[in-house]
Order: sequence, then C-alpha cells, then structure tokens
Amino acid sequence: MPGRPAAAIQRVTATALGPYQTAVVRIGFSLTWLVFLLWEYPQRHELYGPESPWGWDMARQLITGNHAFTMLMWSDSALWFEAVYAVAVLSSALMLLGWRTRAMSVVFMIGVLSLQNRSIFMGDGGDNVIHLMAIYLVLTRCAQVWSLDALRARRAAAEDRPGRAGAAIGPALWLLLGAALVVGTLIDRVGGEWWLPALLWVLWLSQGAWWAVNRKAPGSELRTLLDVLANLAHNAALGVIMAEVCLIYATAGWYKIQGSRWQDGSALYYPLKLDYFTPWPAFSDILAGSGVMVMLLTYATVVVQVAFPFTLFNRTVKNVLLVAMMLEHAGIAVLLGLPFFSLAMIAADAVFLPTAFLLWLGGRAALGRNRLLPRGGARVPEQRGAPDEQPARTLVG
Repeated sequence: MPGRPAAAIQRVTATALGPYQTAVVRIGFSLTWLVFLLWEYPQRHELYGPESPWGWDMARQLITGNHAFTMLMWSDSALWFEAVYAVAVLSSALMLLGWRTRAMSVVFMIGVLSLQNRSIFMGDGGDNVIHLMAIYLVLTRCAQVWSLDALRARRAAAEDRPGRAGAAIGPALWLLLGAALVVGTLIDRVGGEWWLPALLWVLWLSQGAWWAVNRKAPGSELRTLLDVLANLAHNAALGVIMAEVCLIYATAGWYKIQGSRWQDGSALYYPLKLDYFTPWPAFSDILAGSGVMVMLLTYATVVVQVAFPFTLFNRTVKNVLLVAMMLEHAGIAVLLGLPFFSLAMIAADAVFLPTAFLLWLGGRAALGRNRLLPRGGARVPEQRGAPDEQPARTLVG
C-alpha cells in the first residue's frame, strides 16, 4: 500500500499520459477549425472581417472592456485581416499534421482567439469548446504519436542523431516568433488578460531552454528536470480537458432536467420544426411525426449527459455511453445542420477513447495509407503501446 502513492507520482512525472488520446484531440480540433475556416472562406469578411455586422469600432469598444485578445484589433485594414486569416488556416493545417507542434500549437491558439474574440456573437457552443481546447493543447505533448514530429524523431533516432533532424528550422521559427512577441510587448500590442502575455513569454523562454539543453546536454539532470516539468504540464492539461468534457455534459444535462419540455419528453420536437435547423425537412418531419421516438431520444439525451461523468471508473459502461454520445452528435450534425459543433464535441469526447481502439484505428489507417501510397512493399510500422505511452487506465483505458 505505501508504494502506491510513490508509483503514482513516478508515473505522473516520468511519462506523458494518454499520448494517443491527446494526439486524436489535436487532430480532431485542428481539423474542425481548418474545415470551418475553409468552408466559411467566402463569408470570412462578414464573419470576422471589415464587412462584419459587428463592426470594428464596436468590437474595439467591447474588447477594451473585457480585455479579450485578438490580433484583428491591431489594425482595421483588409490586408491585415487577410494575413491573420491566412496564418490561422496555415497553423491549423500544420497543427493537424503535427509539424513543429510546440510552436504551431501557440500560433493555432492565437489564430483561434484572434478570430473568435473579434466577433464573439458569431459563434456557438462548438466555438466555445474550440476556444478552450486551443488553450489547453498548448500545454500538452500532443505530437508524441501520429505526427510529423514523431516521424522525424524516429528517423533521427534510427540514424543515431537525436535532436539534429531539421536543426535549423526550430531555432529560426523560435527567433521569428520571439521577434514578434518582443515587438508586440514593446508597442503594447500583445493585449488580453495578464495571463496570456505571461503564458506566451513562459512558453517562448521554455522552448529556448529546452532546445539549448537538448542540444548541449541531452543526458544531463537539467534535461531530465525539463522532461519532468513538461510531463507535469501535459498531465495536468490532460486532466483539465477530461474535467472540461465532464463539466460540459453535466451542466448541459442538469439544466435540461429543469426544463419542462425535457421533462415531458417533447424538447426534440421543436428544433425539428424550425427551418433554420432542418437541412433535411422530409427526414425531420418523419422523425418529428413519431411521438414515441421523440420522447425516447429526448430522455436518452438527458440520461447520457447526466450519467456520463459518473461512469468514468467503469470502463465498459463508459465506452457504451461514449459511443452513444458520439452517435448523438453525428445525429445533430445531420438532422440539425450543425456539423462543426458536432465535430468539436466528438473531438472532445475522443479524449476518453480506449487506447486499444486507437491503436487498432491507427493500424487500419496505416494499412490504408500503404495501399494508396505504396512504398516499394514497405511494411506497416508496428503500433506499440509501450508502458510510457499508456494513459491512466481508469479514465481513458
């Protein structure tokens, strides 16, 4: 018994838990945001740009009061808006691929905050989730698997040159982002609450220290200390992501219980009859015409949302409800025409997917990739679940 706390501390400090879960969360949210930005590209000026109903002067007045961060308040020129939008698209794509993920996660966060805080009345619940997860992902080591960074690290290790692959790119990117941060600080343009500039400086300095120590003293105690600090930050952020998902469902479920339409089982009927939420009117009419089906789906929604946080320590029940929630969001995407909200919630739910399933999914994806892009009979790389890559079993296993 006395050894259990010590083993737990060793596990939390020595390993970054849930590498596959955080990787799929990274992929899910960057993909959702990227597809959204590309889908809304023709309407970008109306959503966040110079032609938005929420004008630049109104946005500036609001942001002056709430101290939100957005680079779009630095200038009202159309050229500056296009540059920020392009950076948001590019960082989303690179975050999806896992290229220089530590730097790209920060740029991704800045892009999300800049666009969403510019026009806060244009979003929905899915945008709020992306907003929060973009901040949390900065603190995670979400590129340990399924990323170009992981591929580069494996190749470097195989060639016995750790830390040397693409050695010039990392420092150049670090200097570029550092110069932007210095200029923004000197002209007082970083903005946001006090914690955001502090976080950006801490991240920038930490990355510089990480590179220097990894380059000059890869086997030193200082390198081990930096690894421990990175693992602690990752595991804390992973715990916050899990808690956030549970909080979203718990609050949504308990608020629904208080509503009379949810109590009598008719709540689902009303959105099915709103033109704005019926991309498939005939299908919605068929579903709305069945009182029993409407009642069952309404009650099932409440039960799943309220019950999910209480099932985390029962792996079987948790996985069943997880499937139910993902199917629910898929139904919302199709029936109510809210694909990006649904994608964001499915990406958040993915943090609880079992490691065995993710390994199987990765294996199938690798097989499909090798069939589409054959490399002279190259063998599919083995998906390993090494002890230092396993998540906390009671929560995500």
